[in-house]
Amino acid sequence: MHGRSNRGLLLTLIRNNCTLLSSTFTMLPCGPALSFVRCLVRKKNVSGESLEDSKLCRCLSTVDLIALGVGSTLGAGVYVLAGEVAKSDSGPSIVVSFLIAALASVMAGLCYAEFGARVPKTGSAYLYTYVTVGELWAFITGWNLILSYVIGTSSVARAWSGTFDELLGKQIGHFFSTYFKMNYSGLAEYPDFFAVFLILLLSGLLSFGVKESAWVNKIFTAINILVLLFVMISGFVKGDADNWKISEEYLINLTAITENCSSYENVTSIYGSGGFMPYGFTGTLAGAATCFYAFVGFDCIATTGEEVKNPQKAIPIGIVASLLVCFMAYFGVSAALTLMMPYYLLDEKSPLPVAFEYVGWGPAKYVVAVGSLCALSTSLLGSIFPMPRVIYAMAKDGLLFKCLAQISSKTKTPLVATLSSGAVAAIMAFLFDLKALVDMMSIGTLLAYSLVATCVLILRYQPSLTYEQPKYSPEKAALAASERESAVSESQINMIQENHFSLQALINPSSLPTEQTATTVNFLVGLLAFLVCGLSVLTTYGIHFIANLEPWSIGLLAVLVASFIVTILLIQRQPQNQQKVAFMVPLLPFLPSFSILVNIYLMVQLSGDTWIRFSFWMALGFLIYFAYGIRHSLEGHRSDGDDDSCSENSGLQEKNPVEEVDEPENANESDQFLAHERTSEC
Repeated sequence: MHGRSNRGLLLTLIRNNCTLLSSTFTMLPCGPALSFVRCLVRKKNVSGESLEDSKLCRCLSTVDLIALGVGSTLGAGVYVLAGEVAKSDSGPSIVVSFLIAALASVMAGLCYAEFGARVPKTGSAYLYTYVTVGELWAFITGWNLILSYVIGTSSVARAWSGTFDELLGKQIGHFFSTYFKMNYSGLAEYPDFFAVFLILLLSGLLSFGVKESAWVNKIFTAINILVLLFVMISGFVKGDADNWKISEEYLINLTAITENCSSYENVTSIYGSGGFMPYGFTGTLAGAATCFYAFVGFDCIATTGEEVKNPQKAIPIGIVASLLVCFMAYFGVSAALTLMMPYYLLDEKSPLPVAFEYVGWGPAKYVVAVGSLCALSTSLLGSIFPMPRVIYAMAKDGLLFKCLAQISSKTKTPLVATLSSGAVAAIMAFLFDLKALVDMMSIGTLLAYSLVATCVLILRYQPSLTYEQPKYSPEKAALAASERESAVSESQINMIQENHFSLQALINPSSLPTEQTATTVNFLVGLLAFLVCGLSVLTTYGIHFIANLEPWSIGLLAVLVASFIVTILLIQRQPQNQQKVAFMVPLLPFLPSFSILVNIYLMVQLSGDTWIRFSFWMALGFLIYFAYGIRHSLEGHRSDGDDDSCSENSGLQEKNPVEEVDEPENANESDQFLAHERTSEC
């Protein structure tokens, strides 16, 4: 009895002290710095009822999504990349390079698939980051996605124009370079009118309606797949398995002849050691790093959340199926190419036409040309399609200019965002030399991949993932309030008894997720990102020290690797939320953790000039966000009139208990439309 009375007394004292502290702090004005930080980390709340609401036209099927993902991912790279990587890096083991790259891409794809099932709204990685991490990171993600799509659209349009010009004997390029030559640094050799026409044509098609665009995409994707099947069958019919078994002695003799050496002694082959892996496993891995970018593009499926029927199932199926189809295509084409022709003879710019000439099927190059143009067309559509949807999502949330969120009443498409983004991409394709900017695409894509994997890690360990709000009743409200009060009091007692934190709680946490375990996971995920950055920098810029077995480099590498493994195991020990959705990432936390490692490592590989250009783009983005977005964000202006929003003059004010009880009555009304969503507390 005495124990119970002491426990009750302790509960009462804690409750009274908490009430006093709460009253004291709520009377204090919200400091500008604290209010500013809260604005940066406020999260977007997506209610259960508003998930089904959309101003866009829900007309896409699962097949449309698969065709969109395949068309966007399986671009002209399949006709060029295989020859380039096989000749310089992998040899016949390029098929293994594509397998490794596909596995790395699938890790990112599965993370996108889970979020597509959880939050089937327009916005892709931008929305996923906004829901999980906060507004500033969401803006950074969206802003970089826009950059990736704009540069991608412009560069693919110029590639389409160049490929078509090749078929005509470069007559178009000769004409424009003669009469419209531009001799300025950073600008293209001549203005590409054909690329501008292509971009404006496809932008107009997308403005006309998403269903019509999907049909055009399916037709071009089907032609592309048929051409690739022709290439694969031809390769296996005309191929020679001996091209995968070339001896090192033969390559040494070939090198001596090529370099006019008088003697075969002390001659080192410039074509590797022969066999299936002529450049060793390191060459295969180097090829895999290049092949990884061949699988970029599936994320456009994640922007269709408000335009697809049954998005919770269609988006995961579309992402996984499109990656599988793309891997089979890359694997088959690269195998056929290296069987038809020895890897050291491959042409880096047009491997397939040269390979068909080698086996005596010269006219087949015209079939390849048709497939290449169709692949470029679907890749161009895949770059233009998601760009206005990300812009629309950001503008609808108030982070970009509101006029960009306008929806056409007839076509149900983001008309202003589509036309304006298409115009910007057309101007870039018209004037600029895009070769130096293409690497900037990689930063935006890899950053988005990393953040989505991070968000999956964080979200799965949260104590509550429920978006739906139950209907209000006084009895349920009173019971819930009592349970919350009891839970808070119990957790406060436990924190006092455990001195707020203990190693035992970290290794053997509770069986169900709590705020404490969620905070622990947040910290561990941040530590994991820091360790991954350290590992990537060390293995990129200190690889020669590691190769020379420098003690400090080996020790630092061992510490970073051990810390990385321990951090993953500690995250794995924490309890996961048991809420089920249509698709969930398997092997948590290992799969998202390795996805983060791969993506950050590839980001570190990019050149310093690319990062300098990227910083200028980010400076422009931050100017827009801090001058406009942070003030106009819907999450900072609650439609239901809450007093503690992060608006410009916000402060922490005490809530009336009566208002808290009355609030659920209007919850359903405010949750019916995404424009009137209830926002998270600042």
